Parts: sequence; structure tokens; C-alpha cells
Amino acid sequence: MATERATELKVLRPEEFDPWWDGLLRAFGGGSASLEERELDKSLTEFDRSLAVWDGEAIVGTGGAFSFRMTVPGGALVPAAGVTMVSVAATHRRRGVLTSMMRRQLDDVRALGEPLAVLTASEPAIYGRFGYGAATFQLHAEIDTSRVPLALPAGTEDVRLRYAKPADVLAECEAVYAALVPRRPGMLARQPGWERAGLLDPESERGGASALQCVVAERDGEVTGYARFRTKLGWGPSGHDGTVTLEDLAALDPATDAALWRFLFDIDLMTTLTVRGRPLDDAWQYLVSDIRRCRTRLRDSCYVRLVDVGTALASRTYQAPVDVVLDVEDAFCPWNTGRWRLTGDTKGASCERTSDAADLALSVRELAAAYLGGVTLLSLAGAGRVRELRQGALTEASVAFGSPVAPWLPHGF
Repeated sequence: MATERATELKVLRPEEFDPWWDGLLRAFGGGSASLEERELDKSLTEFDRSLAVWDGEAIVGTGGAFSFRMTVPGGALVPAAGVTMVSVAATHRRRGVLTSMMRRQLDDVRALGEPLAVLTASEPAIYGRFGYGAATFQLHAEIDTSRVPLALPAGTEDVRLRYAKPADVLAECEAVYAALVPRRPGMLARQPGWERAGLLDPESERGGASALQCVVAERDGEVTGYARFRTKLGWGPSGHDGTVTLEDLAALDPATDAALWRFLFDIDLMTTLTVRGRPLDDAWQYLVSDIRRCRTRLRDSCYVRLVDVGTALASRTYQAPVDVVLDVEDAFCPWNTGRWRLTGDTKGASCERTSDAADLALSVRELAAAYLGGVTLLSLAGAGRVRELRQGALTEASVAFGSPVAPWLPHGF
């Protein structure tokens, strides 16, 4: 009888990047990546946080993490490990490769003092067993701009728009983005180098559309917003039938936001605006005349994992006063298991271990889903995933955990 060879988990070395990257691409369907994308990813890779599982001379598992800071309710930036590049070769499924990487990674995250780990999941069912909960969602739309006018707020006409090469206005666009980061939970403070990701533009990935275009918005001589997009001309029986694909849009005020959306709606020869990955409460939905012709749909986005329950819960604020004891179950990171007393309000919070009777019982996965304020504890309780042990505690905690704006992850990693 043949016996399986033992695999070995190691930290990735820079000279091993190419086979590591090739193994990742194979696991994700065998696609290709441009040289530009490969070089950017290599420059951003934190090799001391990247893992490779070896079977002899072959890499059969990959994983890594970026050192991010994520906005949480209240506006604080909290250290978060951005879990990335996770794959297992099809030849090595069901042999514990993924579990070994998750175990090593979360132990390392804890040792680094990061209370959060976050990821985007190619297959959502995979990560729940490791304590990750879906905490943010994103809005997609296919808008029939030929039949959907906009109602514009006061001040829109005061906004000046101009075309610019994306690279030429990168610093101004990044300043707009940075100003928005504290306003919305889930946003990431971009580390040096990450600004280049928004400029990736390999021709092989345009799908016949134009090169990346950029329009900058200005008020009183200051840049207040931008939109990056592509256009693809098309023709049908009735004439022009082009498509605008929005890649990125950011605005500091409602008038700038409306001006940018109006521009995208009004580009000559275009009849469809394709929108991907926007916040659930994006304001354009309340400017359009007919939301049904926008064909909106919802998709999960950022999955959150509380690596240190006490520090994570104490790092955010709460939109209503809360004093609740949480009985937390965490099989994969047992240091979180037990009862925690959370007290907090809009000014701050504390979360300490306690022997007091529990008010709510839930797993760390549900706590993670509710952490950024986009998923309510009441909804999770309705699904049988949170148990109320003290009458009234569920509503109290659910309201407190909420966020006045929808949490949003602005880009993948």
C-alpha cells in the first residue's frame, strides 16, 4: 500500500515567489496574470507573513497576510491581518493543508498583537469553520442610463470636472480616498505601494473596453472627488449601445458625488453603466428615477475574524449605551472562549473577562459578522445563531453594535 508523504509548512522566501504564484494561479482555475500584475503583487508581498506548504520539491499550498489597518465603528483604525493568496493544490485536498495554514496564520496574527483578521472569500463556505463571519456586503448594478434620469442636489453645477491621466492625478485621488477612510467602517488605510493597484490596466484584461480613464472633480480649486472607468462602444439594431464600467469612485461631498454620477450617466454613445462593489447605502440609489431599471443585486464581501475578542470589542465605539455579558464559543482560537463583559457607548468601550452570568451566547463567527455594524445580532438570532439569556439584552446589544453607515471594503487584496 502506498503511503502519503508528509507535507512541510514554511515561510516563503523571495526567490520562491514565482513557483508559489504559479501554484496559486493553477488552484484558481489555471488562468494567467499580466507581468504588471505579477510584479506589483511581488512588490506588495510581505514574505515574512507568507506561507508555502511543500510536498517534496512542489508547492501544494499557499497563504499570506498583509499588515492593514481597518476602520471600525467610531472611526478608529485597528490593526488587521489581510489574509490573502490562500490555495491548496487539487492533488492535496482533504489532507489538512488548509487547516495547518490557518492554524499557523492565526497564531502568528495573535503574536503580532493584531486583534482582527480579514479576507475576501472565493468560496464562502470554507472560512466559517475557522471563525470568519461575513461582515460587509457590496452592491452591484446594471443601470439603463438611457431610461433612468437623475435628480441632482443643490451645488452640483458648482463642481468642475476634467479628464486626467490616472497616473498624473494619483496623489490627488489618494488624498480624497484617505479623507474618506475614517468615515466608514471596513475601509482600509492604504499602505505605501497599494495606490498602484488602482492603476493596473493590462490590455488582456479589458475585455475589449478602453484603457482606464479618469475624471477629477474640483470645487474652489480643490480636488473633491474622482471616477475611474472604462468605456466599450457597441451597436445594436437601434443604434449605439455602449457600456461604461465603473472601476472606482470617491467624493468628499454630495454635490461632487452627484456630479460624477451624472457624468457617468451622460457619456455619449453609452446606454449601460455597470457598477461593481459599491457600498450598500451608496447615494446614487436615491438620485435615480427608477431603481428597478438599475438591476441591483447584493453580494458578500469582507469576512472578519476576531483574533482577540477583548481588544477588538474595546477598539470600537457603540451607537447606544451597552452593558452586556457575552458567552463566546471559539473552538479554533480557544483563548477567546468564555464570558466577556462589554460596556460602551459613543465615546469608547471596555471588554474584560468576567464570571458574571451571560446575557447572550454566540460563537466568535457571529460576533465577527456583527462587528462592523452591517449585520444585526437580531438577524443572527432570528437564524438561531445567537441565544438571548437575559430578556432585553439582544435588542440592547443589537442596536449598540449598529453603524449609521454601511460598512464597506473598498477593494480586494
